[in-house]
Amino acid sequence: MTTPILDIRDDRLLEVLDTDAQLEVIADGFEFIEGPIWHPYDHHLIFSDIISDTMYRWQRGDGARLLRQPSHMANGNTYDRQGRMLTCEHATSRVTRTEQNAQIDILASHYQGKELNSPNDIVVRSDGQIFFTDPNSGRGPIYGVERPQELQFQGVYRLDPDTRSLTLLVDDFEKPNGLCFSLDEKMLFINDTIRQYIRVFDVTAEGSLENGRLWAELIGQEIGVADGMKVDSSGRLFCTGPGGVHVFDQEANLLGRIMVPQQAANLTWGDPDLKGLFITASDVLYRVRVRIPGQKLF
Repeated sequence: MTTPILDIRDDRLLEVLDTDAQLEVIADGFEFIEGPIWHPYDHHLIFSDIISDTMYRWQRGDGARLLRQPSHMANGNTYDRQGRMLTCEHATSRVTRTEQNAQIDILASHYQGKELNSPNDIVVRSDGQIFFTDPNSGRGPIYGVERPQELQFQGVYRLDPDTRSLTLLVDDFEKPNGLCFSLDEKMLFINDTIRQYIRVFDVTAEGSLENGRLWAELIGQEIGVADGMKVDSSGRLFCTGPGGVHVFDQEANLLGRIMVPQQAANLTWGDPDLKGLFITASDVLYRVRVRIPGQKLF
């Protein structure tokens, strides 16, 4: 099954996608999938199904196979520089690392003696420092386990993987969600699901955030919210939002949208050439071929 998809706002979108680009259904029948990550050497995709408390591994020829259940309602995933999987868990308020021997190690669960809200999305800087968002989405029904919120804010943190220490970087988001670095790692983009915008911060060498400012708004009447966000190898930013995936240039100009029938939650680049854009959209995993590759996670 294929579906036409382009909403062109600027002809430069055609530097990224062909005019006849189409969505391909890779797998379906899920509940609400999130957190896709591509292994650049083994050529497989791992993603979470939050509601079904499951994680899957997809590989060409094998399809989607069960990887982990229960997953503690895992949401966002990434790899560290050693190729170990980092996972944000809604049900346990933890950030975990899956070691090479498959042992699961808890990296973070509390801040100043109080449980984290529900870690959501996660990225790793080239020096190994981990950054993640912590909205309260996993403390409500359907996408988490209902329980009181212990922290009085919804923050963004830096996690030192060696000392396991947490540094609160910013706490004035209404619901922080997706985050990603610019190509040179001098800026960190963080979006807000409730406010439907993307903010950008300057990143210091120590990993602090400065000069936070509004970068772009996600506008549209269709279903979808600010959620997963990534930068491709040319510096263009892709963010889920109303209607599907919004594509911006480096100056925050909207080039257009990749329209998706269901609510698009997250995305990553895969295939051996990293030109397959995988999109998790409610119960369906899609892929669209693009002209510009993504970046390797490690």
